[in-house]
Amino acid sequence: MIPTLLVGDLILVNKFHYGIRLPVINTKITEGQPVQRGEVLVFRYPPKPSLDYIKRVVGVPGDEVAYLNKRLTINGQPVATSAVPEFFDESAMRYFKQYEESLGTARHRILTDDDRPAFIPGVEEFPYRENCRYSIEGVVCKVPEGHYFMMGDNRDNSLDSRFWGFVPDQNIVGKAFFVWMNFGNLKRIGSFN
Repeated sequence: MIPTLLVGDLILVNKFHYGIRLPVINTKITEGQPVQRGEVLVFRYPPKPSLDYIKRVVGVPGDEVAYLNKRLTINGQPVATSAVPEFFDESAMRYFKQYEESLGTARHRILTDDDRPAFIPGVEEFPYRENCRYSIEGVVCKVPEGHYFMMGDNRDNSLDSRFWGFVPDQNIVGKAFFVWMNFGNLKRIGSFN
């Protein structure tokens, strides 16, 4: 999720934003707010539900999400992006192209790496895989009912829905909204998009 979240960020998650669920059996007893494009969610990783993952919601049920030649479109409309100064990744000791992207009402930054190809290698089998078309340019997927398409903000270095498929509603843990601590960088404390 770099540059939105950095290694070492400890985050707060609102587990009730999307409704209240009974523990263990994970049955939703209240609806809460609907999931919106652009929100950052914590969810149980579909291939291994014992792991929690964090990614940005790119597609909601019924959306056609296309990530072709490193450009995101939703329902045939290109997602608005604008170039901003390059991002220096201290762990990799190099600069990456950085853009500001608008998904719904959320504005956030994303990274791309010109050295990585646009195609999606190592795609797994997953439920509703027939809703996706893979090519040398990338992927186009139709999001099924009750599921979401998730992507990381570090687009060329993110294991996300392009590789392992859609996130079912029952896997949602909550909405991430605040960095409450980063022991390596106290300036990181605060809300994020």
